[in-house]
Amino acid sequence: MKDLRPYMYSRTDSSGHLTLQQVMQLPFLHDTLLFHNYKKNNDRVNNCWLRLHIKNNTREAISYTLFAGWHDYMYWYRQIPGDSFRLLMQTGLMLDDGGVERWDHYGFVTTIPALETRTFYLHIINKSYNENPLMPILYNDQAYAQWQDKQLGIYRKETVVILVLLGMLLVFFSISVINYIQLPDRSYLYFATYVLGLILFFALRLESKPYQLSFFHRWPMLKYYWDIPGLLFCFYMMYLLFGNAFLNLRERYPLMERISNWVATSVGVLILICMYCVAIEQYHLPTIIYGYVYFVTLVPLLAIFVAFTRRSKHHPLVRFFLCGSGCLYLACLGSFLMHIRPMGLLGALGELTAPTLLLIGGIILQAMFFLAGLSYRNKLVHHERTRTQELLIKQLNKNKELQRKLNEQLEELVKEQTTEILRKKQELEEQRKKQLEIEYDKKLTEIELKAIRAQINPHFIFNCLNSIQLFVMQRDYEYAQKYLSDFSYLIRKTLDFSRRNFISLADEITYLNTYLGLEKMRFENRMEYEIIVDADIATAELEIPAMLLQPYVENAVKHGMTNPKQPTGKLSIHFNQVAADMLECVIADNGIGIARSKSMRMLPKHHQSSGMEISQNRAELLNKMYNTDIHIEIIDRSSEEDDSGTIVKILIPQL
Repeated sequence: MKDLRPYMYSRTDSSGHLTLQQVMQLPFLHDTLLFHNYKKNNDRVNNCWLRLHIKNNTREAISYTLFAGWHDYMYWYRQIPGDSFRLLMQTGLMLDDGGVERWDHYGFVTTIPALETRTFYLHIINKSYNENPLMPILYNDQAYAQWQDKQLGIYRKETVVILVLLGMLLVFFSISVINYIQLPDRSYLYFATYVLGLILFFALRLESKPYQLSFFHRWPMLKYYWDIPGLLFCFYMMYLLFGNAFLNLRERYPLMERISNWVATSVGVLILICMYCVAIEQYHLPTIIYGYVYFVTLVPLLAIFVAFTRRSKHHPLVRFFLCGSGCLYLACLGSFLMHIRPMGLLGALGELTAPTLLLIGGIILQAMFFLAGLSYRNKLVHHERTRTQELLIKQLNKNKELQRKLNEQLEELVKEQTTEILRKKQELEEQRKKQLEIEYDKKLTEIELKAIRAQINPHFIFNCLNSIQLFVMQRDYEYAQKYLSDFSYLIRKTLDFSRRNFISLADEITYLNTYLGLEKMRFENRMEYEIIVDADIATAELEIPAMLLQPYVENAVKHGMTNPKQPTGKLSIHFNQVAADMLECVIADNGIGIARSKSMRMLPKHHQSSGMEISQNRAELLNKMYNTDIHIEIIDRSSEEDDSGTIVKILIPQL
C-alpha cells in the first residue's frame, strides 16, 4: 500500500467542459489541499483531473490497483508514450449499476510492462453536497484484498442495523395495513404510507454501503431522488397528515387543522422542487432547502408540543402523539449536533439525512408510540361502537313498546273508519276511471306530438345537407367553413328543440336568423330577409311551440327565390302582439305563389314535401292537448295582377 498524494498531480476543471486532449495540454499542479480523508462540504461541483506517471524499472510486468474513494463519476484513462489515450473504465455512485460486484469497479488496475512508463489520468466529478473522502492509494493485489475485507467488516455492522430496522418497519407496515382493512381509518392509511416511505428511504441507504447487496442497484440515481424528498415526505408531509387524522383536529382544533393542511401542501410542493433540482443536477439545493425547513420548524414544533402537553389530560391520544414526536425530535436534533463538531455547520447540514443509530432509535420509538396510539384509538372506537349499540338496543325496546300501543290505537281507529272507507271507495273508483281516461288521452296526444316532431328532423336535415353540398361544390372554402359552423349550430338546436314542446320567442328568432343567413349565403345574396318584432313583445318570456315556424319559412325561401320576375327574393317575418294573450306571426315572400308552384312541380311519386303538413298536424295536436286555438292561414297572392308571393299568418295564443 502506498499513499500517492506526494506523487499525484491534479488539474481543476471549473467550467466542466474540458476534454482529455485539452487537459493534456494544460499544466498539472501538486495540490495537497484537494485530498482529504473525511467527508468534505462542497459549495459547488468538484470536477478535477488526476495524473499519475508510473515507471517500471524491473524486467517483469507489474500490476497495482489504484483506489481514490467512492465518488459520483469516475473515468480512468491510460496513455502510452507516442500513442493516444484510451478509456479503460468508468464508474461512479451515480453511474454504476453493476449489482453486488459494482464495488470492485472502484479499484483501477494499473499494468506497466517491463522497463516501460505509463501515464494514467483519473477524472473525478462530485456533484453531491458532501464529497466522500478523496485519498489516492496504490495497492498490490494482496493488500487490496485485505483492505476490501476490512471495509466489508466496517460497513457490515451498519448494514445489519439498517436491515433490522427495515424488518421492524415491515412489521409495522403489515400491522397498519391489516388494521386498516379491519377498520378503514385514514390515520392507519397515513401511518402505513409514512412507514412505506421510511422503508424505501432506508432500503436506498444500502446503496451507499460498500460491498453490501442493495435492492435498487439497477437504479443508482434513485437514492438521490428519494434522499431529501424522502425525509420531507415522511417527517413533515405524512407526519402532518397523520397527526391531523389521528388527533381529529378538524373537530377539536379547526384552526390547527387548516394550518396543518396548508403546511403539508407546501411541503408537497417542496418535494417536487427537490426532485426537479436533482433532475437538473443541482444536488446541493435540496439539502439547502431541507436545512431551511429543519431550522424554521424547530421552534414552531416545540411550541406545538407544549400546547398539546397542556391538553394531554383531556385527550389520551395526545400523549401517544407527543411521546412519539418527542423521540424523533430529540433524535434528529442530537444527530445533527453530533455531526457539527467533526464536520462543521455546513458539513453537518449535508448529513442531516445520515441514518445514525440515534436517529434510527428515534424512528423506531416514534413508530412504536404511533402504533400503540393507533391500537388505543381502535380500542376507543370499539368501546364507542359498543356503547352506541347498547343505546340503540334500549331505544329499540322503547320503540317496540310504543309501537304496540300505537297498533292498539290504530286497530280501534280502523274499525271506526272502515265503513267510511268502503263508502268512499266506490266514489274514488269512479273518479279514478275518469282520471285514467283523461290521462290516457293526454299521453296519446303527447306520443302523437313526439312522433310528428321526430319527422321534422330528417326533413330539415335533408334540406340543409343539399344546401351544404351545393355550397361546397362552389369551392368557396372561407364561406364553407362558416356555413358548416352555422349548420352544426342548426343541427344541435334542431335536435334540442325536437325534444321540447315550447321554446322562447328569442330562441326561435335566433334559430330563424341563423337558418336564413345560411340560405342567403347559398343564394349568393340574391335574397333579402328581415325579422321585425313588435317593441312591446318580451321575446325572452313569451313561448311558442318548437319547430312550428321553420317549415313555413323554409317553404317561403324555396318558392320565394324562384320567381323569374323578381331579381331579388324578399322574405319578411313580422311578430305582432294583436291582443294581450295572442301573438301573430306573418311570413311573406315575393315568390311565384302556391298555385303556380303546384303547376310547376315535377317531383317523383315517392317524394313527399311534408314540412308544412307536419306543422299543420302539430298545431292541431297542440290545440287538442292544451285546449288552445292555434290558427294558420295561407294566402296566395299570385292571383293578383300587380303582386305575387305567399303570406302565411299564424295566430298563437298564450297559455
